[in-house]
Amino acid sequence: MNRVNDAPHHSALSGGQGDPAHHPAREIAARWGDYLTHDRRRSAHTVRAYVATAHRLIQFIGGHFGERVDANLLRDLKASDLRAYLAVRRGEGLGNSSAARELSAVRGFLGFVAAQDRRSTSLPRVKGPKKSRSVPRPIAPAEVIALAGDVAEDASEEWIAARNEAVLLLLYGSGLRIAEALGLSGAALPLGETIQVIGKRNKTRVVPLLAPVREAIERYIALCPYPTSNEQPLFLGARGGPLNGELVRRAVRGARARLGLSERTTPHALRHSFATHLLGRGADLRSLQELLGHASLSSTQIYTAVDAAHLLDVYRNAHPRA
Repeated sequence: MNRVNDAPHHSALSGGQGDPAHHPAREIAARWGDYLTHDRRRSAHTVRAYVATAHRLIQFIGGHFGERVDANLLRDLKASDLRAYLAVRRGEGLGNSSAARELSAVRGFLGFVAAQDRRSTSLPRVKGPKKSRSVPRPIAPAEVIALAGDVAEDASEEWIAARNEAVLLLLYGSGLRIAEALGLSGAALPLGETIQVIGKRNKTRVVPLLAPVREAIERYIALCPYPTSNEQPLFLGARGGPLNGELVRRAVRGARARLGLSERTTPHALRHSFATHLLGRGADLRSLQELLGHASLSSTQIYTAVDAAHLLDVYRNAHPRA
């Protein structure tokens, strides 16, 4: 079947048949979300992003062909249809890395659709854009302390100041993702020299808890007006509910502007700094992989490039002939 020649082509992902609410395929997207959550154990953030991509694809295909999108139409998509979809997304400002993630999600969704049918269906082959692997820049330890202090000083209440400082020191001191830090519960108390965290795909790992970080968390607990319990998050918002990660990111954005720090200074950059500084002090890659909770060593090896970049910076700044 080839609908491409006769199909009306739309340059935007909106309007008419493009509305995913009008298509049977939206129920497939919902089932795919359930599959990613329960069978693949993907994070809620990943599931939301992937299902949103499925809806965008359904919306585009509906406008592209001018008809309701169902499983049969999705199974019959050609490489040219996916290239047209990506062209629209790139026209909306999608960069190479984001376009590659979008294509990966599309392939996953179409693979799920194909698996629902006993027929052997080959997926359209579309070459993804080349991704330039950016090297994360670490934050100097002094800048980490200054950042945490400034975020604390800008807080409206003393206990919120202590909370913000504790979160940022935890990200740097233990190399956590922000979702991992905010996913800690009162069951982590009392604190010891290590703490158990739940990472991606619900994998648990044990990370060290430095004395200054432990003291910062304990100070927050002592000042927090809400009781802690094993079932509740350790870090709470102003009204006693779970702390939203966006509030932490917003606080960091304000602090880096006041301190004149780079735009790369983000909560996640604290995790990069943890890894880079450990590697610079002689930590081996396998141990670093375990501490960071990376599924593969290749994800950890990027930090060797970080360390090399730092050495080159030192060389260029110090050598008279550089």
